[in-house]
Amino acid sequence: MLSLRLCCSHSLVTSKPLIGFVEKLSLSSRRNVSHSSSRNLCFCVKRPIEPNGYASYQNRTPHDSALSGMEEVLGSYVFGKKKATEVAHLVWKHVVQKGDTVIDATCGNGYDTLAMVKMVADESARGCVYAMDIQNGALENASSLLEESLNPNEKGLVKFLPMCHSKMDKVVPEASVRLVAFNLGYLPGGDKTIITKPETTLPALEAAKGILMPGGLISLVVYVGHPGGWAESETVHTFASELPVNNWVCCKFQMLNRPWAPILVLLFKR
Repeated sequence: MLSLRLCCSHSLVTSKPLIGFVEKLSLSSRRNVSHSSSRNLCFCVKRPIEPNGYASYQNRTPHDSALSGMEEVLGSYVFGKKKATEVAHLVWKHVVQKGDTVIDATCGNGYDTLAMVKMVADESARGCVYAMDIQNGALENASSLLEESLNPNEKGLVKFLPMCHSKMDKVVPEASVRLVAFNLGYLPGGDKTIITKPETTLPALEAAKGILMPGGLISLVVYVGHPGGWAESETVHTFASELPVNNWVCCKFQMLNRPWAPILVLLFKR
């Protein structure tokens, strides 16, 4: 049996299209889910509260349209049809445009970087993908993947940065980025003792907030199945909780009965 839990709190924020998505999922879970399945989802959101005590849908901006049409994409995660990283890529496609500047803040083995290049590349060669990582092995792996997968023009759009993601605002112009993506945890296939940590993740999120353009997205897949994972998740949660309602649309997807499953966090800038 699928259980969909909608937590309305002061921690996170959403807009009417996403609320409609949750309501559709609730109906879908009653009609279409097999009794043999068992998946529980915690989907935390918040709407602005008016003096009369009712949640408000007023003061929405055109940038809320980034959420439109994503019901099927996000539903594929809820019903276990796609992994968190796959869903993140599909969400990016609703936000990123050809010629955009985007950042892979934790490029790892390069699969997110590759997806980003395909999204921004066009005939004008105006797009740019910054791929950041502190591990040289990760940058080498990513470079090898791109060498095999991209044509010369596409490869020219990628700038590898061997540096901590907390310093992204030092190399990227302010308010010029459409997407900043994080995979928080350790490098798959690498040294599991080298992990992202709250003390660098928090300044990285602050930096991303400053260089993100209106209509942009901060996307995080937070892996919690390692020491320090839950502490980092709490850092992300606290950061998102403090973003102003009028300027940000934030949501968090977490499986309740799979405590070690990665957590998907999407922070849209209005």
